[in-house]
Amino acid sequence: MRIGLTYDLRTDYLAKGLDAEQTAEFDAPETIDALEAALRTQGFSTERIGNLQSLAARLIAGDRWDLVFNIAEGLRGLGREAQVPALLDAWDLPYTFSDPATMAVTLDKSVAKRVVRDQGIPTAPFAVIESLEDLKGLCLAYPLFVKPLAEGTGKGIGAVSRVSTSRQLQIACASLLERFRQPVLVESYLSGRELTVGIVGTGREARVLGVMEIQLDASFAEGGYSYENKEHYVGRVRYCLADDGEAMQAADTALAAWRALRCRDAGRVDLRSDEDGVPQFLEVNPLAGLHPVRSDLVILARLAGLSYEALIESIVGACLTRNGTVSAVHRATG
Repeated sequence: MRIGLTYDLRTDYLAKGLDAEQTAEFDAPETIDALEAALRTQGFSTERIGNLQSLAARLIAGDRWDLVFNIAEGLRGLGREAQVPALLDAWDLPYTFSDPATMAVTLDKSVAKRVVRDQGIPTAPFAVIESLEDLKGLCLAYPLFVKPLAEGTGKGIGAVSRVSTSRQLQIACASLLERFRQPVLVESYLSGRELTVGIVGTGREARVLGVMEIQLDASFAEGGYSYENKEHYVGRVRYCLADDGEAMQAADTALAAWRALRCRDAGRVDLRSDEDGVPQFLEVNPLAGLHPVRSDLVILARLAGLSYEALIESIVGACLTRNGTVSAVHRATG
């Protein structure tokens, strides 16, 4: 089987003048190297395609693949994660991870929260602020937590994200509106544990890999699980598997959210518990990072006893099962 790889290489965008935070979700060369090596170890042949523009050019030129392993994040807009899947759907090519509809819904955190809330899945009360005028009608009790509506990797989160007064809220929202040029999500602050749940599979076949608790060193806790703390996690962040009752409740909540949002193949669901220890849905990442060392899903899998190669094999296996393809029959090396 011939597998094409679609991705956004961080160094390409840095060379175009984007800064470190703007490119935080894009992939390092070692991620592509590790992914390709893992696929080849399983007997697949691989071909690097690259980003959306490269994929479009290749498709127009007539290139095709048996499967595309897609980790392209896209650069701009609320539909950026949906762009490569939409293009692959248009050419009727199978690919890993979620379809364009799920990618768009989950990138907009407020839409994802509405979907899971309608399914009875616990999520903190929230509001979407498109301009400072929207703050006048806000009816949420302090403290609150403020973040961009459609960013990942902790972008826009820091020490000023937790607010306790209307003045702090106004300053935080004004800064994010100006900085990210997108609406701001304001939600009730959750004071409990920070948990992320790894999931492999689709629909009824989806299963929990494990629940990982994210613990910040006290000197960095004020900033939350921010871009800075994620980027410089060594000495700041502790990752550990959790299997107590609260963690198992988080696993059940995450799996319900995963299915409600129709996520596919593999990813992560992030939760935080309230003051009563009830895990609340925060967001889902249907296109989780796959850096072989530092990505949360990879760390979680490793803690659960699953190697990088085994994780990639599980993802491809879930995709092939979903597409009705038996991997053992279609593996080839040419």
